[in-house]
Amino acid sequence: MKQSVNQCFSDEGALAKAIPGFKARQSQLDMANAVAGAIKDKKQLVVEAGTGTGKTFAYLAPAILDGRKIIVSTGTKALQEQLFHRDLPLVKQAIKPRLKTALLKGRSNYLCIYRMNQNGQHPPFEDPDFITDLSKVRRWSSETDSGDLGELTSIEENSRAIPYVTSSVDNCLSKDCPNIGECHVVNARKKALDADLIVVNHHLFFADMALKDTGFGELIPETDVIIFDEAHQIPDIAAEYFGEHFSSRQVFELCKDIQAEYQMNLRDLSQLNKAAMNLEKNILDMRLAFAYDPERGNWRDKAPQEEVVAAMQLVHKSFDFIYDVLKLAVSRTEAIDACFDRLCQLRGKFDRVNQIEETGFSYWYETSKRHFTLHTTPLSIADKFGGFVKESDSSWIFTSATVSVDDDFEHYTNQLGLPEARTQILGSPFNYQEQALFCVPRYFPEPNDKTAVRAFGELALELIEASQGRAFLLFTSHRVMSLVAKMLEDKTRLPLLVQGTTSKRLLLEKFTKLGNAVLLGTSSFWEGVDVRGEALSLVMIDKLPFASPDDPLLQARMEDCKLKGQDPFKHVQIPQAVISLKQGVGRLIRDVTDSGALVICDPRLVTRQYGETFMRSLPDMKRTRDTDRVVKFLETL
Repeated sequence: MKQSVNQCFSDEGALAKAIPGFKARQSQLDMANAVAGAIKDKKQLVVEAGTGTGKTFAYLAPAILDGRKIIVSTGTKALQEQLFHRDLPLVKQAIKPRLKTALLKGRSNYLCIYRMNQNGQHPPFEDPDFITDLSKVRRWSSETDSGDLGELTSIEENSRAIPYVTSSVDNCLSKDCPNIGECHVVNARKKALDADLIVVNHHLFFADMALKDTGFGELIPETDVIIFDEAHQIPDIAAEYFGEHFSSRQVFELCKDIQAEYQMNLRDLSQLNKAAMNLEKNILDMRLAFAYDPERGNWRDKAPQEEVVAAMQLVHKSFDFIYDVLKLAVSRTEAIDACFDRLCQLRGKFDRVNQIEETGFSYWYETSKRHFTLHTTPLSIADKFGGFVKESDSSWIFTSATVSVDDDFEHYTNQLGLPEARTQILGSPFNYQEQALFCVPRYFPEPNDKTAVRAFGELALELIEASQGRAFLLFTSHRVMSLVAKMLEDKTRLPLLVQGTTSKRLLLEKFTKLGNAVLLGTSSFWEGVDVRGEALSLVMIDKLPFASPDDPLLQARMEDCKLKGQDPFKHVQIPQAVISLKQGVGRLIRDVTDSGALVICDPRLVTRQYGETFMRSLPDMKRTRDTDRVVKFLETL
């Protein structure tokens, strides 16, 4: 097999013949051979491949050549689509044109015909926008083959109608559904069962893994080779699915479904409607026990507060009342039986997330404008995930541009419980010394200094004028982003694109099209954003991306680290921040012809000892502390 990988990537090989201008890089070939070896030996491999390695081809080609069943999981839906529609067809055409492939998303991405019909007949809201969106979905439903909502462009991504035309694990009627024969989720799964290679995303993968653990579900079929791209996201996503969460939104949607079933089939049970309205009111009222503005916090601290305790007692009473009433309706209709099962599950979850004395977990809450979610997250997934990997008879490949810290993988492999994984670091083929200039400005205020935001805004203004826009300003908080946006609005004529004003996809399209824009963004723009060429020549970062110290999950992990006799700053906060910073820095140089300046306005990089760990983890660029030199460099581009 090793020989066939080398042949495949050679100048006269299958990839060069099928893809115009294809030329393998040594780092790409090294990665492809490491992947081939891990597949052959059924081992785990963790690969950090610098930007520009061409890692997608480096894992797809050896996996396809091997001929076993493959799952590729990506961090984002955007990369999932790009991989399936752009990269995979090229490799498939070159190596195995008859390879059967499938794109599989979570069930909330597919139209549910039963719920569309049910909520179309008895809309849960009298909102005209909601009714209009429902009718647009109905029109589209007669045209679509896949039922994938990604095809539906006539309604907003966050339309209020979407939860009412899709199903969740909670509300799916499964084999009892009257529309099971035309179910889009079932059809997508059948296609996946039949495919040689399936492209999923991490959320779907771990949702399925969690369901396997409880003996249900199994949307993702058994597989020989599992490849995670954007693998740096896995520890957090896996922890989320190995935990438990209770959401007021799920209860609210259950109440609406019970009311719809009452209207259609159970008008003789007037108590049913009353019980649903009572639970709906009390679960929405419980949101009022939290602060008005959306927030995250420690549930162990919040739960004992007087107003929270009172609100929870009312929710408990409402759960008991509706349980007694629903029990009388069981067996009357398939839908009401499903509602009864959902109620039992939600009532059980509500009890479990309130058992806050259990150790080894973080108990935390988050709120949106209308709803709240209570979470129980395990502090370590190493035993559970590591055990799952060991028990499986599969090869596991983890790859990202950012998984090592100071050229070491221990932080990552310990988190996932993979002490025996093979590891490999492959540098980027880009010539950073020639292509980029890196500046930590001299005499810049410390991040906690009141003058730091103004100083950042003033320097940003000077540098974006020098680069004629073409800049990403990346922030660690929405508050600072908004303050800097206001400062720049009055002082520059360059087009400013601010995160939150429209969708991420539209902002990026505008940025590339305008050619002189300045994009201001927070965490979601630090990764998975690929702007090549002259549209981007400057990346400015306001400060090192340490997670907020009041983040409840971080606090719990730090506490756990202390109990083990370790230094939480060194073992938890620094590794996490290094990986985040590497992601942000990776936005600048995306191609061999790109060039630009990176400016990180945080003096701690040079004034604190831990700054060396960050510096050693960044690409080897020309360095300066003189902002005038950056201005001159940008003016020459």
